Amino acid sequence: MPQTEAFTFDRVVVERDGRRLLDAVSDHIHAAAVTAVIGPSGSGKTTFLRLLNRFEEPTSGTIRFFDAPIEALDVHDLRRRVGLLAQRPVMLSSTVADEVAVAAPTLTPGERSGLLERVGLTDVDLGRVPRTLSGGEQQRLALARALAVHPEVLLLDEPTSALDAAAAALVDAVIASLVADGLTVVLVSHDLDRVAGIADHVLVLDSGRLVERGYPDDVEYLG
Repeated sequence: MPQTEAFTFDRVVVERDGRRLLDAVSDHIHAAAVTAVIGPSGSGKTTFLRLLNRFEEPTSGTIRFFDAPIEALDVHDLRRRVGLLAQRPVMLSSTVADEVAVAAPTLTPGERSGLLERVGLTDVDLGRVPRTLSGGEQQRLALARALAVHPEVLLLDEPTSALDAAAAALVDAVIASLVADGLTVVLVSHDLDRVAGIADHVLVLDSGRLVERGYPDDVEYLG
């Protein structure tokens, strides 16, 4: 059975200030799977990720999101469908309950508790100040906040690089369960062991070019 493509890139170029950050990249991102984008520093990984919710725009080439031209979509609607989880989450509210509902203020108390349970924060006091949580708890709270608007895709930019091994493993377990339920995840990471353990597909960028792609076991860059 053919696999649905969440994103399709066709000869995408990004040029900024005379530099070519991405150079004629053509490939696709499978839906309901984890695709890791890896490569050396400065290879274009973050630029690639930012194209997926239009924080960057291509200089030339086309990107399609579930077969619709991405530039034809309303950018605010796109960013609800394609959420972003940053390396260091920014807490925006004075309580955990309000933080979960930042982008979805009509959530009921039961829905807020359900989202926290989904990310393994069942014991967190809803009245607690989010900034007093541990780094791993804040990252999972940010994930619950992102899930509140029912995204189809999550973009993860080094989401566990600042966490200890135990906290990172908890985040990875949540991600795996979400993908099993049909979420699409695009992950940028320098942690090659983590990529090998969580990714279904891998794209390798070097100097803006896509130089390798495949399953984790088949990608030489991970070897």
